[in-house]
Amino acid sequence: MLTATLLTLSLTVTGVTAATDLTDPHKKDIAMRLVSSAENSSLDWKAQYGYIEDIEDERGYTAGIIGFCSGTGDMLELVELYAERKPGNVLAEYLPALRKVNGTDSHKGLDPNFTKDWKTAAKDSVFQRAQNDERDRVYFNPAVRQAKKDGLRALGQFVYYDAMVMHGPGSDKLSFGGIRKTALAKAKPPAQGGNEVTYLNAFLDARKAAMKAEEAHEDTSRVDTMQRVFLKNGNLDLEPPLKWKVYGDSYTIKS
Repeated sequence: MLTATLLTLSLTVTGVTAATDLTDPHKKDIAMRLVSSAENSSLDWKAQYGYIEDIEDERGYTAGIIGFCSGTGDMLELVELYAERKPGNVLAEYLPALRKVNGTDSHKGLDPNFTKDWKTAAKDSVFQRAQNDERDRVYFNPAVRQAKKDGLRALGQFVYYDAMVMHGPGSDKLSFGGIRKTALAKAKPPAQGGNEVTYLNAFLDARKAAMKAEEAHEDTSRVDTMQRVFLKNGNLDLEPPLKWKVYGDSYTIKS
């Protein structure tokens, strides 16, 4: 049986290193910075725990490191987790209101102090960890797991993750599951014998169509001038240096 050292050497020789996986800590941090550039126009994703606003996408308030929404249930689940880990926290009083507005864009029971209290909670390390954990449970882990099943490397894993973040993990045509289904009708992923670049182009085509179907997401630059750029460059392992644009703004990750 190979020792851990020999196994690492063996994987390196075959070209399958830990760095090709988005769960590698450094690669994961790169993924967070890429998403933050699109969601918050900043590479400092850790500064976004306190972000909160209504971006008028019919999902109510959007907040935190991954855009938890009061209208889609993930914000409710986050605040429930926070209350479980720290009873009586500053957001716990909003749980009844969050349950009522779930599925709508209403602020009823949240205004006028919810945004202020969210920013207060964001300074609490318990709340920060809760955001990290819910991001991983709902979005990051499922996206990477499915990407691995499809035989995709780090770029493909990120492409899935970013789609999961914006569109949600559902199965309708505008959610991640529907986008993937549309892509599969056009091309096979590597796990089914297909070409990785061809499949990812099909997925990005389907993603772009889904974005254009929603007014709040009609700017497709995070696909056109970020993900498609990496793909055209053949950077399937998402290795820095990385240069891209989102909404016309330029970003660089050197290492």
